[in-house]
Amino acid sequence: MTRRNFTLALGAAGSALSASNVLGANDKVRTALIGAGGRGSQDWETFLAEADFEPVAVCDVYTPFRDRAIQTAKGKPSGHHDFRQVLERKDVDAVIVATPDHWHAAITVAACNAGKDVYCEKPLSLTVAEGRKMLAAARKNNRVVQTGSQQRSGAHYAQAVQLIREGGLGDVHRIHAGFQRNIYPGLKPAEFDAAKLDWDFWLGPAPKVAFDPFRAIYNFRWFWDYSGGQMTNWGAHHLDIARWILNADAPTTVSGTGGRYSLTDGGETPDLQQVSYQFPKAVVTWTASEASEGKGVTLDICGTKGTMTLLRNGYKVVPEQWPVSPGSKERKPAMKAIEVKGGDLDHQHARNFLDCVKSRKRPNADIEEGHRSAVMAHLGNISTRLGRTLTWDPVNEKVVNDTEANKWLDKAYRGNWKLV
Repeated sequence: MTRRNFTLALGAAGSALSASNVLGANDKVRTALIGAGGRGSQDWETFLAEADFEPVAVCDVYTPFRDRAIQTAKGKPSGHHDFRQVLERKDVDAVIVATPDHWHAAITVAACNAGKDVYCEKPLSLTVAEGRKMLAAARKNNRVVQTGSQQRSGAHYAQAVQLIREGGLGDVHRIHAGFQRNIYPGLKPAEFDAAKLDWDFWLGPAPKVAFDPFRAIYNFRWFWDYSGGQMTNWGAHHLDIARWILNADAPTTVSGTGGRYSLTDGGETPDLQQVSYQFPKAVVTWTASEASEGKGVTLDICGTKGTMTLLRNGYKVVPEQWPVSPGSKERKPAMKAIEVKGGDLDHQHARNFLDCVKSRKRPNADIEEGHRSAVMAHLGNISTRLGRTLTWDPVNEKVVNDTEANKWLDKAYRGNWKLV
């Protein structure tokens, strides 16, 4: 079956189909992988370790990735080139979407319309408008959609959030997130067999460009047509936790600076970026650096009683030193030092998704949480690219009094690809 046999309207594939998804506790969740590259292969191995997971199909436009995933599942799943073939199958309960970011919305919406539950890698969307349509499709079709923000399923993250919300760090008005490394002068194209990649289908709804080996595979993250740089890569993870800590849907203002100053590999997204988010009574900052080594991965929550460093391997609290009495030079710890180890976030997150497919409860990183955190990242990039502060209206999801910025909240799809 070729792509010419399909109706190109993405919703048409599943308009007449509806998987029941009513599963018992002992039933296996029949699942297909769409996007079998680096992160997709990691997700696949994670899910395969679960006893109630049944691999049914693998879809990828790069043949070696597809074949590798089939072999990993011991040859059980069938292989597909077009994701719409997968969505037409009645023996698929759920799909894992681990494609480049510019495909997340199209496949997730089509999957929801076809009656499939979805595990969609982060960042949830490429634009704010995409995320809103994805959320609408999930709710309309009563689908379980888990964003691949695995930190939301970490027991030590939940414990840390509870500690902070209960005042364990005192008043918290400052959170800093960041990712620093040095890859100067830039990255190289991934090694792959270009003859086995369907470049036009890989581009899909993105603008048509000549084949570029640097854009494909992992490095898509550094091009605006497919992703949003480290802001939507690591930033989407840590800003999500910051928002969770603050129990807030969105910032009121966003101010970003930076650009691509040092790297010469042909990428577009910033190699240095600093963004400040104003929340009620709190400021969240994000720093990314690709050309100077710093602290590495950062998430610091600063309170009047102590500062918590919260990462995937656990969290640590260093107490503030308070005066013994007003004006005294003698100091004492404002609280006890704390150190807690982390756990296997990927397996916890996969387990939560499978459980919710059966119970029909909303997962730890429900699509609405994924959407709101992706909005933070998108606004940070828009502010950085425009070079000005944005005032955000979270109810209407618009930038206040800024027509130019609002144009950046959506992106036109190429040709006959549509998001319906």
